[in-house]
Amino acid sequence: MDTIRIRGARTHNLKNIDIDLPRDRLIVITGLSGSGKSSLAFDTIYAEGQRRYVESLSAYARQFLSMMEKPDVDHIEGLSPAISIEQKSTSHNPRSTVGTITEVYDYLRLLYARVGTPRCPDHGIPLEAQTVSQMVDATLALDPEKRFMLLAPVIRERKGEHVQVFDQLRAQGFVRARVDGQVYDLDAVPPLGLRIKHTIEAVIDRFRPRDDIKQRLAESFETALRLGDGLAIVVDMDDGKAPEQLLSSRYSCPVCDYSLPELEPRLFSFNSPIGACPACDGLGVTQVFDPARVVGHPELPLSGGAIRGWDRRNPYYFHMLQSLSAHYGFDVDTPWRDLPKATQQAVLYGSDKEQIAFRYITERGGKVTREHAFEGILPNLERRYRETESSAVREELAKYISDQPCPDCEGQRLNRSARNVFVADHALPSLTHRSIDDALAFFEELKLAGWRGEIAVKIVKEIRERLTFLNDVGLNYLTLDRQADTLSGGEAQRIRLASQIGAGLVGVMYVLDEPSIGLHQRDNERLLGTLTRLRDLGNTVIVVEHDEDAIRMADHVLDIGPGAGVHGGEVVAQGTVKDMLASPRSVTGQFLSGKRAIEVPAERRQPIDDASWLRLKGARGNNLKGVDLEIPAGLFTCVTGVSGSGKSTLVNDTLFRLAAAELNGASAQPAPFKSVAGMDLFDKVVDIDQSPIGRTPRSNPATYTGLFTPLRELYAQVPEARSRGYTAGRFSFNVRGGRCEACEGDGMIKVEMHFLPDVYVPCDACHGKRYNRETLDILYKGHTIADVLDMTVEDALKLFENVPTIARKLDTLRAVGLDYIKLGQSATTLSGGEAQRVKLSKELSKRDTGRTLYILDEPTTGLHFHDIEQLLDVLHQLVDQGNTVVVIEHNLDVIKTADWVVDLGPEGGAGGGRILVAGTPETVAATKESHTGHFLAPHLKPARPAKAAAPRGKTTLKHIASADKHKPMRGKKKKNG
Repeated sequence: MDTIRIRGARTHNLKNIDIDLPRDRLIVITGLSGSGKSSLAFDTIYAEGQRRYVESLSAYARQFLSMMEKPDVDHIEGLSPAISIEQKSTSHNPRSTVGTITEVYDYLRLLYARVGTPRCPDHGIPLEAQTVSQMVDATLALDPEKRFMLLAPVIRERKGEHVQVFDQLRAQGFVRARVDGQVYDLDAVPPLGLRIKHTIEAVIDRFRPRDDIKQRLAESFETALRLGDGLAIVVDMDDGKAPEQLLSSRYSCPVCDYSLPELEPRLFSFNSPIGACPACDGLGVTQVFDPARVVGHPELPLSGGAIRGWDRRNPYYFHMLQSLSAHYGFDVDTPWRDLPKATQQAVLYGSDKEQIAFRYITERGGKVTREHAFEGILPNLERRYRETESSAVREELAKYISDQPCPDCEGQRLNRSARNVFVADHALPSLTHRSIDDALAFFEELKLAGWRGEIAVKIVKEIRERLTFLNDVGLNYLTLDRQADTLSGGEAQRIRLASQIGAGLVGVMYVLDEPSIGLHQRDNERLLGTLTRLRDLGNTVIVVEHDEDAIRMADHVLDIGPGAGVHGGEVVAQGTVKDMLASPRSVTGQFLSGKRAIEVPAERRQPIDDASWLRLKGARGNNLKGVDLEIPAGLFTCVTGVSGSGKSTLVNDTLFRLAAAELNGASAQPAPFKSVAGMDLFDKVVDIDQSPIGRTPRSNPATYTGLFTPLRELYAQVPEARSRGYTAGRFSFNVRGGRCEACEGDGMIKVEMHFLPDVYVPCDACHGKRYNRETLDILYKGHTIADVLDMTVEDALKLFENVPTIARKLDTLRAVGLDYIKLGQSATTLSGGEAQRVKLSKELSKRDTGRTLYILDEPTTGLHFHDIEQLLDVLHQLVDQGNTVVVIEHNLDVIKTADWVVDLGPEGGAGGGRILVAGTPETVAATKESHTGHFLAPHLKPARPAKAAAPRGKTTLKHIASADKHKPMRGKKKKNG
């Protein structure tokens, strides 16, 4: 069978659609956000493929595998075993790294165990375990004209006269010994100093290297190794300055006797007690009380709250500080930052063993003086955290804890032995700290001689292949030791994609969710090549994607629409890209053909004056190289650059954390920077990301946006409700009273099915309405509260257009393009793009001060061209109200509409971390060094005739107060061209 036949698909909003998809082809499913793409690709095609595979297993095996719910579809045939590669974080386990999840690290452990050379950590001497035959061969290769001596070390750097040692050597038949570098007959050894360290080596044999003494030499080495505990020394008797050869039959240092058991892969695993650093258990970080967090207000004195809990409001601890100040002679009313360093150290870390007179007040009000050492504030906090049984106290103290690199292993996770094994002069941690690009270059050039080369050839081949696959999907900037929980959804997905290519499976159906997320245009071509390679192996590749290059490259395109939610769920176009372009109902086709386009704005806002800038100096987090970032206030700024160039480190880890700490009072620690100025231009910072608005089915757009509160209050004001004495709480499904107790307000009952997925059925008591009968008696214009929660935003707006508190919030949901979602729709069913727009609508509905700093990280993720158009209208409206918007983005339609662009690069990882150019999009496009500029330039040329988007800042929200509407714009406008 060469097609996948789907009949009667009705999952979620799909409208009973029939589709035939070609097998062994690259298929792109596109359409507006919420149109039903994922419902078809993941919840129908993949779910059925996976379900059938699991059902083919035994009942015993099925209980260990999660099964997906059977999709609502009449019939599907032609399915292959299905593999889903979604945008989910790979692992929240701090022990997972890029190296471990791609299996590259497993091969590196094997390589180091088989061909690594251990060295003494203190002396750097290679620990080479040799057989007697190897020692004999090495010795016979020496100059045959010279005389040599074979020694066995007996005593090494130990005090004493050692009379018994000489007696034992004589008894064993030895004639000579070398004592402290001088050879003596055992009968003529001078008395040794009792309190001086001595080294004694027995002379085993004296010889000239000739082939006819091979057997004698082997026996001599065996004697030397037995007497010297595995060590032997070959000394040139004719040249006293020649270096001595230290030979060992075990992995041990001939100088300090440091030894190592036989190398094995688990020695290099930070997840094994054998290889992990004992100080941090292989995590690479330790949790410590951070002085920067403990001293929350260094500009204040100790008496005024520099350290929370140790000021005048806490008499016990404050009296201790007063006693400390009397002892050391400092003033508790002096600002903390002005106190001498030695005083700060004593306050934070204690007085060590120095006794201090402390005055305490007894229960009866008397005073008593006791002398003891001062514990120190940080040790005090550590002790209280360790000893407390109160979760509230532990939670409060945890605010002052931060992760810092382990001082023992310096963040390298491995113990001392594993860190001192080398391949081509590189220890394992130094290799994993390289980017995938650099690591690949290292293994391409790696040449090992002799038996090491023979053993390593297959291992190195596997490592090279895996690194090449990661490189091909645009992850060349990641390091192998990067923690998995710090990866974005797009990065995690591309890692899994690389792993699947490495598996080399054939005849499989892959379903991918927007693999181009977070990828710069420059790296897109490599990713698309990877997808075609997966197809060419003999697989069906189904991709949910909005990227124009991916759509144009597909063998078969399926456009779902025409709208979103209830307005979508239909096939508006399918076949080749030409077929889609010819379809009048296809919104995607209209954008690709140029009939519609996101236009370059006719004029851009300009910075007001030199004082209206946020200036961040000397940012040095991760790969940033002392970057100076300048953001104009009141403008729409886009931060761009290739993947891994440092955008997230600069904006999320430095700018946002810094602003959140200063404006919102957050405790997150920003990445290292030198200084910041201009933060007083803002009154708060808001980070609008694509994380879910709630993690339980009880969360929904109505509860998140605050719409549910006025809605419940409205129902409580209905005459019937007032006569019954119902309050707003009666209309909540989260508390007892008005909700259905049979399902506890869920509307569904979970039925456990052993060996099958759990089944959710509507509650028999409330029939899925969530409320009890009495609550549902209350009607507003003929609708119950349950009916309203089941309405779309569009329908609810018609019902409540005359209720300003409700209509205002509904209007903002409509303005961000979410008029199709239901008010009570579970938060877990919203896509990332939808969740982000719900958050945006919440911000829009607030009474705005016009001094907010908004930060968005790739807001176009999961958005169609049409959705991006709406999103840009909303973002520009926020700016027109006087706010500042900073966006990290790769999408060229967003970049070209920005007022200001900051481009980082030029490459990812170590090759990035610099600001290449900052200015208007036209300035960036004219910068030759900028990869972003190269791809942006064609988009800034005069656009083809197209249906224009709503003019910037003119999106009308009917119910936004006039005070919000008529706020002066902070940015002056300047015409383009």
